[in-house]
Amino acid sequence: MKCFYLIFSILLMGCQTTNQTPNEVINHYFRNGKFNGSILITQNDHVIMDTVFGYRDLHQKAVLQKETPFYIASLSKPFTAIAISLLVEKGLLSFDDYAVKFIDLPAYAHHVTIKQLLNHTSGIKDYENILIKKGLTNNEVIHWLQSQSRLDFKSGKKFQYSNSGYIILSLIIEKVSGMSYAQFLKENIFDPLQMHHTTVYESNTIIPDKAIGYNSNKQVDDYSILTTGDGGIYATAEDLYKLDRALRTNQLLSEESAQLLYQTPILEAGTHSEYGSGWFIEKSDGTMIAQHTGGLAGFRSLFWRDLKNGNTIIALTNQGDAFPVFDFLNDIKKTLK
Repeated sequence: MKCFYLIFSILLMGCQTTNQTPNEVINHYFRNGKFNGSILITQNDHVIMDTVFGYRDLHQKAVLQKETPFYIASLSKPFTAIAISLLVEKGLLSFDDYAVKFIDLPAYAHHVTIKQLLNHTSGIKDYENILIKKGLTNNEVIHWLQSQSRLDFKSGKKFQYSNSGYIILSLIIEKVSGMSYAQFLKENIFDPLQMHHTTVYESNTIIPDKAIGYNSNKQVDDYSILTTGDGGIYATAEDLYKLDRALRTNQLLSEESAQLLYQTPILEAGTHSEYGSGWFIEKSDGTMIAQHTGGLAGFRSLFWRDLKNGNTIIALTNQGDAFPVFDFLNDIKKTLK
């Protein structure tokens, strides 16, 4: 009998979730202490939700605003990929160029291409969870890579997520453009799209009224490193939506260049990877999904884009490990059908 009631309850919960609106789903997460942050959702290219829940500073009870920037962690990677694509369009580099053409790399990495860095098939060892240091910089990561003896695998053989690879891309952007990574993104992406609340965080950067990061126990767990390319960006949901629209309408990149962001490489085993350039890619039934998440310290971020149906889900939180990102995504997706 207990099994019957358990099965009935599960079925009932599934029915309730399916019939819920996005607002009901989000309110459920907020009431249960699982979401404190900003959310923007579009359906068929129309914004159906754009709001905030909770506080940017939990201790001071400073209420979140739509203009409150959140640290987006690995959601910075699409920006890095777009910046590289802009340089390719200008004829300043090629996806097939070896990275060592632009910056000094150890001998074992001399045949790693820019494209392999973009799609995480380079074999470059990931520094994350190894180098743990407040104020960590790109140069310190490169110095650590110099101390390594080899790639993790032959470049192009398989997919393996590497934050280190995107740090190399950030340094290439700086070398080729003659600007800092922050300045290049500001002049070529943020300003043209009027992303007024998006900033690359540097050691001397002051971001007024930014969200402070917390853990699930509401203890401060704020962002504290200085790497760029793999992370380093603060943004708002509305600014990320401006990027979404720009990519869909070829405001930043040509249609051909934009499509290359979603092109996945064929691995040595003969299978397609599930990562393009700055985006995880999912294809099924004629639909293409480009998505990325980010997570570091007390921050989690989600950017999910249905490229066929004009649906977008953007969620940013500053109470990181309280937020079950993929459960939330699945629950919201059910409301858009």
